[in-house]
Amino acid sequence: MIVFPNSKINLGLHILEKRNDGYHELETLFYPLKLSGSLEAIPAPDNKTTLTFSGLPIPGDSQNNLCMKAYRQLQEHYKIPHVKIHLHKKTPVGAGLGGGSADGAYTLMLLNELFELKITEDQLKTMAAELGSDCPFFINNKPSLASGRGDILTPSSLNLKGLYLFLVVPPLHISTKEAYAGVVPNQPTHQLKEVVTLPLDQWKSKLTNDFEITIFRKHPGIQAVKQTLYDAGAVYASMSGSGSAIYGIFKQESPEQLRKDFSPYFTWQEKLD
Repeated sequence: MIVFPNSKINLGLHILEKRNDGYHELETLFYPLKLSGSLEAIPAPDNKTTLTFSGLPIPGDSQNNLCMKAYRQLQEHYKIPHVKIHLHKKTPVGAGLGGGSADGAYTLMLLNELFELKITEDQLKTMAAELGSDCPFFINNKPSLASGRGDILTPSSLNLKGLYLFLVVPPLHISTKEAYAGVVPNQPTHQLKEVVTLPLDQWKSKLTNDFEITIFRKHPGIQAVKQTLYDAGAVYASMSGSGSAIYGIFKQESPEQLRKDFSPYFTWQEKLD
């Protein structure tokens, strides 16, 4: 059985306060992208669960990958058989696009269907939250306002259908620790849920990502990418999550020159749904 874990972008991101559990209270809006890899799982004839990869490189021990963590989580509660899992990766790792979170969430959904476990959507979201803060979003995979650690989701009516997205991922991995190191929690000037109801051409001055302040200071090349997207005609551009991915939203298909300008980097373009 094969599924196709997709990606997301963050529209705005506010770090509101430090929580007692060590995490940060935040608010953002997750919007799904078509950019996706593939994930296959089949019963293992040799009674040994394995995870193999292809596509973009995935650093670290495969046993710590969210696909394996999702399998072990289900195996603990449902005693499912051993499986062979193969992940073909197309979303860059550590770019703020939720690729790893999607892999974990889709593993839960895939194994639920493969072994007819009849786990409900709400139960899957609860399990996904144990894997990571962004994981529950990919169970439902619809535009959602996220609060708490990013795991409390409220459906959003935001519709960007017909607009074009151009995504650039510089070859930088920004760790969560680095991203949060210079952030000072604060209350935003403009409420995110209200800003996203405004016309798109008003977002530039009002829809902000708190991580950009310190990340741009340390990595001015990322800020330069954002400016290049604006120079090319983007109506709105931003870093996604804690970076390093930068996206621009265009009213028309973005200029072909952009791909040439960013030829050393990973780029992706799609018409939004």
